[in-house]
Amino acid sequence: MTETRNVVVAITGASGACLGVRILQLLRERPDIRTHLVLSKAGILTLRHECDLTLADVRALADVTYRPGEIGAAIASGSFPVAAMLVAPCSIKTLSAIATGYTDELVSRAADVCLKEGRPLLLMVRETPLHLGHLRAMVAVTEAGAIVAPPVPAFYPRPQTVGDLVDYTARRALARVGLWELAPEPWDGELTRADPADLLPRG
Repeated sequence: MTETRNVVVAITGASGACLGVRILQLLRERPDIRTHLVLSKAGILTLRHECDLTLADVRALADVTYRPGEIGAAIASGSFPVAAMLVAPCSIKTLSAIATGYTDELVSRAADVCLKEGRPLLLMVRETPLHLGHLRAMVAVTEAGAIVAPPVPAFYPRPQTVGDLVDYTARRALARVGLWELAPEPWDGELTRADPADLLPRG
């Protein structure tokens, strides 16, 4: 019998709520994964503004949902087994809270638990341009063990729609935390098969 893996998905107030939604959709395809969703207060507002989905629609994609202030939730304890946590998107406020261990609500507390227990934590930080304070927070959270993965689009797969970009980015994030069965198609090495003469400078 396949062991069930718990995966936490948090959606915070940065732009890009579609990333968290797509991650939930992909995880729902796996019967061996149990998803735990936390929406921050700002995340709920952004979701309503950016996506043609109701809050109920998004909550229905997860197996378990929590309120942002629900500090007594299972995912707030290190004794509860979690395979990975993704914050998609991750606001600078959330990044900063995680980087400093300021766990005043469930998203940062669940993330802090992942760090202290040595579990994969991926933060899809969505902000630009970045000032020095942002960069220092990213360094601090990386030193603590988190994976900082801004949702930078990849164009070599030749995406045709925004949905293609979102799907690829979501799949890359899931692969990075060890869920390789949901990874995008691997690069087939097309460039390495090019005629070497085509790679030489002309003139």
